[in-house]
Amino acid sequence: MEQFIERLNQLIWSPALIYLCIAAGLFYSVATRFLQLRYLKDMIKQMFEGRSSEAGISSFQALSLALSGRVGTGNIAGVATAIAYGGPGAVFWMWLIAFLGAGSAFVEAALAQVYKVKQDGQFRGGPAYYIEKGLKMKWYAVLFAVVTVLATGVLLPGVQANSIAAGMKNAFGVSPIITGIGLVLILATIIFGGVKRIARVAEFVVPFMALGYIVVALFIVFSNMAQIPSVLALIFRSAFGADAVFGGIFGSAVAWGVKRGIYSNEAGQGTAPHAAAAAEVSHPAKQGLVQAFSVYIDTWFVCSATAFMILITGMYNVTPEDAAPIVQTLGNVEPGPIYTQKAVETVFPSLGAPFVAIALFFFAFTTIMAYYYMAETNVTYIMRKINIKWLPIALKVLILLMVFYGSVKTAEMAWALGDIGVGSMAWLNIVAILLLSKTALRVFKDYENQKKAGRDPVFDPVKLGIKDAEFWEKEYQSSEKSA
Repeated sequence: MEQFIERLNQLIWSPALIYLCIAAGLFYSVATRFLQLRYLKDMIKQMFEGRSSEAGISSFQALSLALSGRVGTGNIAGVATAIAYGGPGAVFWMWLIAFLGAGSAFVEAALAQVYKVKQDGQFRGGPAYYIEKGLKMKWYAVLFAVVTVLATGVLLPGVQANSIAAGMKNAFGVSPIITGIGLVLILATIIFGGVKRIARVAEFVVPFMALGYIVVALFIVFSNMAQIPSVLALIFRSAFGADAVFGGIFGSAVAWGVKRGIYSNEAGQGTAPHAAAAAEVSHPAKQGLVQAFSVYIDTWFVCSATAFMILITGMYNVTPEDAAPIVQTLGNVEPGPIYTQKAVETVFPSLGAPFVAIALFFFAFTTIMAYYYMAETNVTYIMRKINIKWLPIALKVLILLMVFYGSVKTAEMAWALGDIGVGSMAWLNIVAILLLSKTALRVFKDYENQKKAGRDPVFDPVKLGIKDAEFWEKEYQSSEKSA
């Protein structure tokens, strides 16, 4: 079974997927004339605009909900793994994929807004919705929905739960079984409260956890300021195979940097559009800009915090796959949170394990919440086609079981299953957003033109020739006229 999972993982994460992710990000970056740079100020502004309603959540809540999915185990364990197998140069490729991925993140979030629907009094949307309505391919939409339910409801929660359990055992000696039971109980009280409760928890927890983590990282980095120039030089030399020590693993640096970058920031993967669709905004591009900035927060801030803590303190190993160790500073240590733990302990002795355990808990638990919301959205989509009344309850029970199972299984198996889930969604979603490029670019151009005219952009799909944007055609336009 383990061999089958490993082979499937290698097949899904072949170089073709890496090239596809980079190509999609590059295409949308060029096509929008690098909106991720030109509209940086607007991204920050849009985060705090928009209003919540009975059906939707605010832009900031949508950002927090999306970040709760983006900021997770990948920001601590994923960065360490990328450095272990790809060397310090992998960090550069994580940065690059975030920059290019911001273009893909804008597009998938904007499309989710264009084709969102109001169902059972709440906004719902995501890749399944824009695949069906935009591409007119119902079979493809159903396939994405099923894959997403399996990925976010079965395969991915185990990665996050496993990291929490490992952190708690290492720091406080808590049995993984006890941790698993605790996670199940806390998660149950949240997911049975609906999307509004999930959004409220994310709105409070996500900014707190991200800022706290970055502050500690900055303290450690500034405590080793003399090392900053040499660490930056090491990252860039290693990224292009120019470093004497790491020059032979250039391909690994690219592969692991891109792979872990996509896993962490989720740009193009098709997860964040679910949260983006729930936002109450006047134009789809507004939420697209917010989600583009969330990629920067995830990778340039949080992942970079982890990378600099590890590299600036020298607390890492580099052992490329199927190769002899290049660097073995920590001895025979499995790549993961222990790198960050050792880095923290260079400045705060004996506090590394508790700090990492607490950080992992917040990062990973909020990601599990986001996974449930994504899975629920796709179950809701499936139920629009087939009314299976017990399906929502079954999903809640299933994800709770997988959280407990993930708490007690091996980390290697958990990551392999998680990579399969991420890769499967990415293949389906990136192809979809490339096929919908005309619609996405039309939406962006409309936003850009209205901004240049000095107006607060308001979306009118009929004027743009975009069909099947039912919410915007009917309910939104009628509410604007009555207002």
